[in-house]
Amino acid sequence: MYKVVNKTIDLGDGRTIQIETGKLAKQADGAVVVKMGDTMLLATVVSATEAGENVDFMPLSVDYREKFSAAGRFPGGFMKREARPSDEEILIARLVDRALRPLFPDNYHAETVVSIALISSGKNEMPDSLAGLAASAAIAVSNVPFNGPISEVRVARIHGKLVINPSAEQLAEADIDIMVGASYDNIMMVEGEMDEVTEAEMLEAIKLAHDQIKIHCKIQEELAAEVGVVKRAYCHEENDETLRELIWKETYDKVYAIARSLINDKHLRYESFAKVKEEFVAVYSEGKESSEVNKTLISRYYHDVEKEAMRRMILDEGVRLDGRGTTDIRAIWGEVDYLPGSHGSSIFTRGETQSLSSVTLGTKMDEKIIDNVTFKGKERFLLHYNFPPFSTGEAKTPRGLSRREIGHGNLAHRALKRMIPEGFPYIVRVVSDILESNGSSSMATVCAGTMAMLDAGIHMKRPVSGIAMGLITDKKSDKFAVLSDILGDEDHLGDMDFKVTGTEKGITATQMDIKVDGLSYEVLKKALQQAKEGREHIMGKILEVISQPREDYKPNVPRIVTMIIPKDMIGPVIGPGGKIIQQIQADTKATIAIEEIDDHGYVEISAPDKSSIDAAVARVRAIVALPEPGEVYEGKVKSIVQFGAFIEIMPGKEGLLHVSEFDWKRIEKPEDVLSVGDTVKVKLLEVEQRTGKVKLSMKALMSANQDKVQEKVAVITAEENNATTEATAILKSVRPRAIPTL
Repeated sequence: MYKVVNKTIDLGDGRTIQIETGKLAKQADGAVVVKMGDTMLLATVVSATEAGENVDFMPLSVDYREKFSAAGRFPGGFMKREARPSDEEILIARLVDRALRPLFPDNYHAETVVSIALISSGKNEMPDSLAGLAASAAIAVSNVPFNGPISEVRVARIHGKLVINPSAEQLAEADIDIMVGASYDNIMMVEGEMDEVTEAEMLEAIKLAHDQIKIHCKIQEELAAEVGVVKRAYCHEENDETLRELIWKETYDKVYAIARSLINDKHLRYESFAKVKEEFVAVYSEGKESSEVNKTLISRYYHDVEKEAMRRMILDEGVRLDGRGTTDIRAIWGEVDYLPGSHGSSIFTRGETQSLSSVTLGTKMDEKIIDNVTFKGKERFLLHYNFPPFSTGEAKTPRGLSRREIGHGNLAHRALKRMIPEGFPYIVRVVSDILESNGSSSMATVCAGTMAMLDAGIHMKRPVSGIAMGLITDKKSDKFAVLSDILGDEDHLGDMDFKVTGTEKGITATQMDIKVDGLSYEVLKKALQQAKEGREHIMGKILEVISQPREDYKPNVPRIVTMIIPKDMIGPVIGPGGKIIQQIQADTKATIAIEEIDDHGYVEISAPDKSSIDAAVARVRAIVALPEPGEVYEGKVKSIVQFGAFIEIMPGKEGLLHVSEFDWKRIEKPEDVLSVGDTVKVKLLEVEQRTGKVKLSMKALMSANQDKVQEKVAVITAEENNATTEATAILKSVRPRAIPTL
């Protein structure tokens, strides 16, 4: 019925990766199942037989989805089914796309869809590190033209040791976490985060990843050979070499002159380049029918002219479109505390790229809850990146969040998240709105985010800056130029987009996309060193604007106190049906959140003012305090029984005051001495360990001879009163004698 072909990749530590084709999804052009442990991915590729009309690019779509059934779980929500892709699924799809896209033939324009699905999820394997391998293997066993194969692996450094494709538990302890995508010969893509590592340490991790990827590529070639793959023939481009030569002859010098005129304004430069093409089209079209003028070909060939002119100017003269040298950074200015309503805000402007960023400090109630197939947890640091059309002068209404915005936001998030101080009580949300864009808006987000966090009063471990590096190579020689702080044109027309963020101590995040073959490690090393110098320059500009965090939070920032209580006290604080905690919140106007972590209760109390915080803290402390023998408490009589009274000495904690402990003298009826609601002082005599019963006493606060002393005092007082009365009577009975007058 079917022929199954299997191949195995040995990771060298007892783990293996299996690739299987021929069993599932045989209607697709190519399909494989990649398995590692209990984790399985199904990858398929389907490519249209013909290119669309006037399509002169590669319409590639990569889709990655995780099935909740893969982990034996139900999706959340009312519908109980998978809906739109999560941010994590989009990010994994982007990783695969960036490694695959440069390796399709330049003249192949058929619509192509690569689909990757997680169909089984194990606890110890992370599927994102297998997605690139699965996608490439599916293309390898298909007839779709491809200059691969490629693969992707994750490299993490755990306790000083580099590990290939670690588990999630191992990754939690890593100080390097990068994904590398590569062909057998070249690095195609790098993305990851690091805990302030050096450039040399990062290169070491990339090299280890590439060594492993070479093994993956060999296995895929063996798989394709065993399947007997024959790639399809195609013809998706019509070319007119005469027209190509004419366009180069008529426009190259004009384009080079415009490039050399060093126009700083992006739109003015675009208009100048466009005018050259329009003039050529007008002259070329004279006397011709419209059907004889192929504007698609003209646009393609003219684009090549622009690209070559820009590249030759940089390679031959060391001059860029805006007049800078290869290592120069555009002019930078910034400002903090621009938005009075935000908890922190900043403006960071570098050339024609500008980010307006804000910081909001929230409470535990603002945590992001993550419920994905492979990960469930919470996120305390959020960063959202917005790229509205007006930032590039485009007349367009925003329609939802783009994959690009998710990807750029994730890079900035990785750059900053490790710099949040340990034990920081607030949930942090950074929002970067790009107001102008001409290259490296994600790096502007990192810089603006740092400034806004300092303005919010966050004592970052160290401030972070970021820079985007470019590369121009000469295919005819070994000549190349590494560019610092690239423009949008240099990204589009260049050979590399290499973003690096870091502190004065080391790198915190990176993202690299390579568009050419044969990029050597020497070039990467130079790019990293030049990026370090650029980051240091940008950091100096940031520190000129704000060098220290705000001394105190703004008045509108909620105040937070965190308490750690015994695990068994969580229930008493919450109360039956939440009665007690709701009452505390109602009385004090504070917000209380409780979470159990490592057999302890973490109580977070937040309020807009200190008095509310203090009142709520006192109430919680009163609940969680443990009664101690020998201590004196002021309690309230809750009930009276035949043998005594029950006194509430703490919220929710009552003890028995036996009738024999009322007084040293005999008390017949408890109600003769106490009433419900009375407040009395009692001494805690004992807490029974077995039952937890509390024994109280009032007479322990009295002297045993107190009654006798009071009786003696009363007798003495009475005797004195009697003596005084008798003396007064005697004096009154004696009549005064008359004194004779002399």
